[in-house]
Amino acid sequence: MDMAETTDLSPLQATVGTTRTDFWNDSCSIEELTYAIEHGAVGATSNPTIVEQVLRQERHLWEDRIHQIISENPSRTDEDVMWQVFEEIGAKGAELLLPIFERENGRKGRLSIQTNPANYRNVDRMVEQAQHFAALAPNMQVKLPATSAGIVAIEEATFRGVNINATVSFTVPQAIAVAEAVERGLNRREAEGLPTADLTPVTTIMVGRTDDWMQVVTRRDGIIVSPTSLPWAGIAVFKKAYGLYQERGYRSRLLAAAYRHHLHWSELIGGDIVLTIPSAWQKLFNASQVEVRERMAEPVDSRIVQELYDRIPDFRQAYDENGLTVDQFDSYGATVRTLRGFIGSHHELIRVIREDFMLPDPDSR
Repeated sequence: MDMAETTDLSPLQATVGTTRTDFWNDSCSIEELTYAIEHGAVGATSNPTIVEQVLRQERHLWEDRIHQIISENPSRTDEDVMWQVFEEIGAKGAELLLPIFERENGRKGRLSIQTNPANYRNVDRMVEQAQHFAALAPNMQVKLPATSAGIVAIEEATFRGVNINATVSFTVPQAIAVAEAVERGLNRREAEGLPTADLTPVTTIMVGRTDDWMQVVTRRDGIIVSPTSLPWAGIAVFKKAYGLYQERGYRSRLLAAAYRHHLHWSELIGGDIVLTIPSAWQKLFNASQVEVRERMAEPVDSRIVQELYDRIPDFRQAYDENGLTVDQFDSYGATVRTLRGFIGSHHELIRVIREDFMLPDPDSR
């Protein structure tokens, strides 16, 4: 595509149209996903937090269906109903993406749906739910956490033919452990004569949550770091992981998530990666004057990396390939904070289903 053809493209359309970088919509909201697809998105994500937001934003699209589910299944618990609603909302997002999936011969156009975050320590439950979710639509991608048990589940789910998306991941050690687990799963499939060409695994690094944790640590421990350096923590970790992925030829593709500022988009343009971007940030980026050009190969200023590395022990753990053991993944601060949030959202979504849809309104009598 030459420059004349790019002048009428939005920044995100130019990102995906002129580089190897793809972007997904960080939501399965019908309205948001429709906008994203119009601007070049080739995938989308779902989790309990996102589905709760969908129900608040698009209640008019789901209210009748939820009441139908409840009336047809009077003995189901509120959690049972929640999971059916969760699955149907995810499947609707997958339906919107199906034309892309078919056009790209299965290499793009997937809806990434999250397993129960409360099962982060239970391999069997994670794998069982991953297989169930994978069967909901031909273009499902299933999120499993990069916890110690999650790494085991990622290998097994991959072996069983599930397209995985490793989530709750913030560090180079986690990204490497995921990639190695995926390779083991793919190799086991190949040894059994099972196909692997149809699998498109991705490894998320939640770059914004990496930044968030460094801010928490510096405040908590009284560490003085230049405020202009902290926003580069997640980018530095991501670029380090990307170099290792390219060098070693891992078949999992890196994905950047949890946006906090435009560097989480602009500094990663050009990589053979996925950017999963919330709708509000998409619109900000599309209205911006940020130049769309390849920056993935440009290293983070060595002075910034050195300051973060020297001053923040948790950054060293995130940046060094061997900074964390697999057994330490579960206790890393960003992991703990994110799992608490995801599990809390899981329970909040159950509460929303129960109180907004299942229990009668006492004021209506």
